[in-house]
This record gives sequence, structure tokens and C-alpha cells, in this order.
Amino acid sequence: MSEHVNLPEESLEKLTTTINLGPTHPATHGVFQNIVELDGETVVSAEQTVGYIHRAFEKIAEHRPMYQITPLTDRLNYCSSPINNMGWHITCEKLLGVKTPKRVDYLRIIIMELARISDHLICNSIVGVDSGAFSGFLYVMQYRELIYEIYEEICGSRLTTNMGRIGGFERNFTNQAFEKLEKFIKEWPGVLKEFENLFVRNRIFMDRTIGVGPISAERALNYGFTGPNLRAAGVDYDVRYHTPYSSYQDFNFTIPVGSTGDCYDRFLVREGEMWQSLELIKQAYQKVQEFKGAEAEVFHADIPEYYLPDKKDVYTSMEALIYHFKIIMGETKMPSGEVYSSVEGANGELGFYLISDGSRAPYRLHFRRPCFIYYQAYSELTKGGLLSDAIITMSSLNLIAGELDA
Repeated sequence: MSEHVNLPEESLEKLTTTINLGPTHPATHGVFQNIVELDGETVVSAEQTVGYIHRAFEKIAEHRPMYQITPLTDRLNYCSSPINNMGWHITCEKLLGVKTPKRVDYLRIIIMELARISDHLICNSIVGVDSGAFSGFLYVMQYRELIYEIYEEICGSRLTTNMGRIGGFERNFTNQAFEKLEKFIKEWPGVLKEFENLFVRNRIFMDRTIGVGPISAERALNYGFTGPNLRAAGVDYDVRYHTPYSSYQDFNFTIPVGSTGDCYDRFLVREGEMWQSLELIKQAYQKVQEFKGAEAEVFHADIPEYYLPDKKDVYTSMEALIYHFKIIMGETKMPSGEVYSSVEGANGELGFYLISDGSRAPYRLHFRRPCFIYYQAYSELTKGGLLSDAIITMSSLNLIAGELDA
């Protein structure tokens, strides 16, 4: 019979384990490092490390003409790059005092809402993958491809599109682009409904997401949350509604709102937003079809100082040749001024704070990146949860490394 041994008091202290969660993609949805302290499988604390792909975009922008900054904005949230680009062009137009034609506004809305759907379907299908359900991801990806095919018809690119120009678009939309858009409008509702049937009332998915990574409306506002992550906490703030741009005031849409701010509510809010984006696309496409004759050919504002002329005009008109030369060589100066402009990005309020000293490049340009703000709350959201919850919380926040690090 073994003799009872009295262990010293200090040996009874609870021990924790510290691990590196990341920087690995796709496990941490980008090159993020989280130094996580664990008590068994429970997260005691987490410390975030950012900057693994910091590319100094704001500093690079200070050395580029304003119409050559779109390739930088492309690479912020690359899951919905056209929204970034439109946001930047709208900022420049605000500085220039340019009013874009209605047809341009409506075409922009079609593109931005397609980009929002693309972003949300990636986010929500990845939330499914992180809960152990891979089928939904495989099913909806073919419709992201259809969205990319629409981009390709418009500008020749798919992921980082360099889409749009100050004042409008580089070229008019082709008939093939509208045909692909009609195909998407017709087929997407059935696909989205089937995707929801896989998840919304799935007991395993609900158990993995309900009550996981919650945040209150007050805490979300204190952090500076916007977009779906704020609306999931119960705050109905949407830039498209509260500060309309690109003629969003001409459209009818609702703002999906949650209550608990947990992973399940963030999932449901994005699902609701995809339905609303589809309705916006339908309305915008209907309005575009109402333009007839010369109006149906309008795809940019009349600002020759900032918009490349047609190549045929460059060969025949001295004025067009001069504009072409000045724009290509980056010699067109912007007016002095200080502006802030924002759009409702797929992740939240994407803002551009621009200071111009009257030269060809920004004196200072700051991107308000919603992902950077969300990640500050990651430690609070994961504390007390399980290690497996830390992954699904990150995916439900839709953290995009390119936007976060910039």
C-alpha cells in the first residue's frame, strides 16, 4: 500500500502553456501571429503581432500621381478590391469637385455590390470550413468565379482589378458583361438559399458559433468597429445609408442587424447583406437599362485633365495628345485641399484622408482600414474561449492581412 505524499504548496499552482498561433495561412487567415496563453484548451490571454506584409502603401502613395494609386488600393482588401478603388476615386472627385453622371454611379453600385457579395461569400464559407463544413465553400466558389468573369469582361482583370478611373470607368461595359450579370442575378438566389440551408439551422454549426467571440454594442463602438461586425452587435450604422455616395440615396435597401455580436450573428448579418446587395444590383441594372441613345454610352465624367482620351483622338487632336501626355507622364496637378471620404467596404467603413499641397502626388494619404481596428479587439474576443474558437472568431471578423498591414 503506497504511502500518501504531501506535495509542497508551490507545486499545486496552475500551469499555463504559451503557443504561437500563426503566422500561418490559411490557419490564421493571413500572416498574423498571436501569442496565446492556454490553460488546457482555454485561452487565458492573447497578444497580436501585425506587420508581416506591411508594404508602406501610404508612403508609396506620396510619390505617385493620384490616378496611379489604384494598384495600391487594389491590394488592401483584395477579396473586394473594386470597392477600395471606387472609394479612392470618389475621394479624388471630392477634392476636384467633380460630379459623376448618374449612369456612372449606377454602374459603380453594380460593381461594388458584386464585390460585397464576393467578399461575404468568401468570409461565410470560410467560417463554415473552420467549423468543419467544407461543402458550402466548394459550392459557392463557382459563383465567385462568375463575379470575376464579369470583372474580366469589364476591365480584363479578376482579383486585383485596377477597375475604374477618376470620374468613372476606363471603358463602357460590354454586352457580354451584362449577359454574365443577368446570369448571376438569375442563378445566385437559389445558390445562396441552398448555402443557408447548409448552415443557418445546422446544430453543429450553431453550437460552434453561438456565444463564441461576442462583443457588446458599447465595446464595439469604443473600439471603432464599423460594417458587419458592428451591425452584428446591434448598431445599424452603414455608410451607404447615413452618408450616401454614388447615388445610393436613389435605392431601397434595408440594413441587417444582429444583437449579440457573436460569430453566429456576424454570419447572419453577412448573409442578410448578400440578399440586400442582390436587390441593389437588380435596381441599379434596371436604372442602367433606362438610359437610351447617347446617354447609354456615358461611362465617365467630362474631365479631360484627369481622364485619358480615346486613342483615336490622340492621333488626330493636338488637345487630346497634350492631355494624354500630361496624364501618362504624371504631370497633371491636383488642387490644394484636405478631404476625408469613406465608403461602406465589405469589412466596414473604408476611409481615405487626403491632404493635397497642389502637386501631382498626395502630400499625405491615410487609409482608414477597418480590419486594423477589429484586430485590436481580438484578445478580448477570444479570452475565456477555447483554442478552436480563436480560429473561428478570426474568420468571422473577416480579417484580411493586406488591408490590416497595408
